[in-house]
Amino acid sequence: MGGGILGFIRSIYQLDTLDTRFTTPSSVPYKLATEARKDPVGAQDGGLSKGKRAERSKWSTPEFYLYYLVFLIAIPYMFWVPFEVSRESDPRYPKFQRYLSDGWMLGRKVDVSDSQLRTIRGKIPHIFGLLVVQPLLRRVWNLFKPTRLEPGASETSPRAAEARLEQRISFDAFFGTILLTALHGTSGLKILGLLWLNYQVATRLPRKVVPWATWIFNLYILVTMKVYDGYRFKTFVNLIPFAPDSLLDLASWMDNQQGLLNRWHILFNITILRLISFNLDYAWMTDRQGGSPIEKQLDPANLSERDRVGTPAPKNNYSFRNYFAYAIYAPLYLAGPILTFNDYISQCRYKSASIELSRTVKYGIRCLLVLLAMEFVLHFNYANAISNARPDWSSYTPAQIALLSFFKLHIIWLKLLVPWRLFRFWALVDGIDPPENMLRCVSDNYSTLSFWRSWHRSFYRWTLRYIYIPLGGSNFKTLVSAAYSTVTYLAVFMFVAIWHDVDFQLLVWSWLIVAFFLPEIAAGYLFPRRKWEGRPTAYRMLCCVGAVGNVLMMISANVVGFGGGVDAMKALWEGLFRGLSGISFLTGSCLALFVGIQVMFEIRQSELRKGIDLKC
Repeated sequence: MGGGILGFIRSIYQLDTLDTRFTTPSSVPYKLATEARKDPVGAQDGGLSKGKRAERSKWSTPEFYLYYLVFLIAIPYMFWVPFEVSRESDPRYPKFQRYLSDGWMLGRKVDVSDSQLRTIRGKIPHIFGLLVVQPLLRRVWNLFKPTRLEPGASETSPRAAEARLEQRISFDAFFGTILLTALHGTSGLKILGLLWLNYQVATRLPRKVVPWATWIFNLYILVTMKVYDGYRFKTFVNLIPFAPDSLLDLASWMDNQQGLLNRWHILFNITILRLISFNLDYAWMTDRQGGSPIEKQLDPANLSERDRVGTPAPKNNYSFRNYFAYAIYAPLYLAGPILTFNDYISQCRYKSASIELSRTVKYGIRCLLVLLAMEFVLHFNYANAISNARPDWSSYTPAQIALLSFFKLHIIWLKLLVPWRLFRFWALVDGIDPPENMLRCVSDNYSTLSFWRSWHRSFYRWTLRYIYIPLGGSNFKTLVSAAYSTVTYLAVFMFVAIWHDVDFQLLVWSWLIVAFFLPEIAAGYLFPRRKWEGRPTAYRMLCCVGAVGNVLMMISANVVGFGGGVDAMKALWEGLFRGLSGISFLTGSCLALFVGIQVMFEIRQSELRKGIDLKC
């Protein structure tokens, strides 16, 4: 019994439970991959051969026993320091006490001083309610709108696929309209208008100008909807010469009917990504002749993920209703993860084989555990409240400043992870499998490039498909190609910054990220693995030293972008170089990071031994 429970707990934390994309090559259909795992010969045909580049396990070596000892000391210390300054007995507690609220865990207060976090936490019961109601309503809808097939017809036949698409899309458009109205009230009309305009850009303009027009239109919307506070109706009426008072009164009334989420434009960023996805998928569809799965001699009911994303849907599937249903698909509407239009249509036509009840249940349990982890941190670590109180940082030790900043980044990670996981769980329950957004814990990253691949992964894949690859990717073999590649990276990350918010601080973050990419890329060319094949341990140690520097740079960049700005970063580094205590803590931190990164290396080697290469 005990072994069964432990086995179940281990299965909850398997990569395959998190997302089958992590354990199945993108070019291999999921059904083929599962069959290949059962057949050692077929495994090689399916691209699933194990351990080709993996090193021998180090978990039971003396070196790693030393690392375990460091972990036993460092991890409790890292939790204790911010907890100690969050206690009522701390003399600075009254300065940030007003930012705390009543909690429910062991008599502790809870730190929900971050407005975004407070909103997310307050809406979790509503999300769970929708997670139950929407799939049940779909079942009722399907009873009244069944898919009618001819006797003996296969459920994977083209006619069955069209019938399933019609059934799902009609409900998604219906429920999405209700959700749009409930969430945004009269602002739903603005969203509908923007969707219609974007659709005209894709379908009415000449093919050659569609990509440029799409980017110009959506960047314009991205910037101006925040500058003009969501395009208030009264603002437009004031532009009309001699507008009657009755029209002004109507505009004012409409501005006040804003629904449950009155600031619709704050959450519209994610929808803009779907608008761009539709337009570019549509444009690329018009370029391709003979691109359907059947013409490619593929099984449309058993496509690989790469084929689902890259193979255009039939032209008649790019209708306004399908586009509208995709843009406001309820489980993914507010926060994602991001699903491309082609993938959405493919999964509406054929249910993904990766959606299995046991995996969905385990994923749901994992969501609850993440939620519990967030609650624990908010009740015992008041990093946000301390920061919001604008403290005198000179009264804090370098260790306290550094670990408060470190945990503030973890709180940012958790406040993103919780809704992303919950919305993805909702989509899985509803029969759609979007990409997992967060592959690794924020602490389990040592590479700037790899961090970008694992953090907000669906957005990373989106930028890869719609920005990075169309701009030519990267090539650092010559000075000219390296300069062009740097510009490509700048374009990607400046868009990411503007997408998050029109804010100079985030632009600085984007420049820092690209600047921190360059040393890592340069190190890869100066110290290629092939030249160290005879000295793997020395190479591992060398990489680890470079990775420590990478982690320090990533912490600095993310403190600037999301943890308090340039002033917070300056306070952090000034504290670390303030006297002997600061330098001692920085030295100890680097040694602890060195040990942690060695464990990160071995985690990835363990994955390689199972035939999994996540490249992050």
